[in-house]
Amino acid sequence: MAVHVCLICSSVVGAGRRLRGELRSRAMSSSTNSTVLAESVATGSSGDVELLPFVNDKHGGVIVEMTAPMDPQLFSASLKASLSKWREQGIRGVWIKLSISLANLIQYAVEEGFWYHHAEETYLMLAYWLPATTHTLPVNATHRVGVGAFVMNDKREVLAVQEKSGVLRGLGVWKFPTGVVEPGEDINLGAVREVKEETGIDTEFVEVLAFRQSHKAFFDKSDLFFVCILRPLSFDITKQDSEIEAAQWMPVEEFAAQPFVQKHELVKYILEVGLAKVDKDYAGFSPILIKSAFTDKKSFFYMNRRDLDKASESSSTQKKTEKPLFMEKL
Repeated sequence: MAVHVCLICSSVVGAGRRLRGELRSRAMSSSTNSTVLAESVATGSSGDVELLPFVNDKHGGVIVEMTAPMDPQLFSASLKASLSKWREQGIRGVWIKLSISLANLIQYAVEEGFWYHHAEETYLMLAYWLPATTHTLPVNATHRVGVGAFVMNDKREVLAVQEKSGVLRGLGVWKFPTGVVEPGEDINLGAVREVKEETGIDTEFVEVLAFRQSHKAFFDKSDLFFVCILRPLSFDITKQDSEIEAAQWMPVEEFAAQPFVQKHELVKYILEVGLAKVDKDYAGFSPILIKSAFTDKKSFFYMNRRDLDKASESSSTQKKTEKPLFMEKL
């Protein structure tokens, strides 16, 4: 859906380019009147044009959210007046959130110097920096988050799937269930959901075993991929027909013997850390629900709780004058 928004934006930009000469001529011919109008509105000496509705953000900027239809000429005049007023007040960053239904207003904001910050399914966000300095506005989200699930039963069989689409389509390769975490979804819940959707297996999240960061993965965005181990709570497979070609419990030795696993280092390491957790003393990161000093919303903090508890017990008996263990290795 975001692609459709971008296409709309592109068509508007294209139209803006075709009309750029006309717009600039109109802007030049009316620059004096526009400036006078903006200044008069900003100082309250004219009631003809109102400032755009806005709220202050937490960083010395303002946010304008446009949802109701507005005449483009009136929007342009209001925007000029608002920018003039905000510049006087020392406002720095200006954000305009335009509903997709108001795409016809984009060109007027762009003509004032706004740039595209990001687009979502139902809106486009434009940004502008008022001071004559390099802007410090945060960039758009840089990463997407993926999860891979290592699930093993008591028979030492791992849950494996074959995909209907993507680069592995039709190759007969068995892989671990994977997917992308949805907006607002926690990593642990995303892993449980993906396994359920692809295989019908109910699971209990145990730990994050490892993670990988890669770049230029999806529309030039970076990617964080979290390897999770889950405990199966059910065992009868019901595969997802739309995305999964096949799903089964596969002996771990058979899974590991696949040429694909031997060549693909990521899958090889997922298998290695999964077995290290099951058979050895490997400790991953478990989610701890924590509070924030800035909001009432809670979040998950992932940490090696087991070793932290051991360290806490050890430190309680260790003399304060002793050199910390990690320093001894430096």
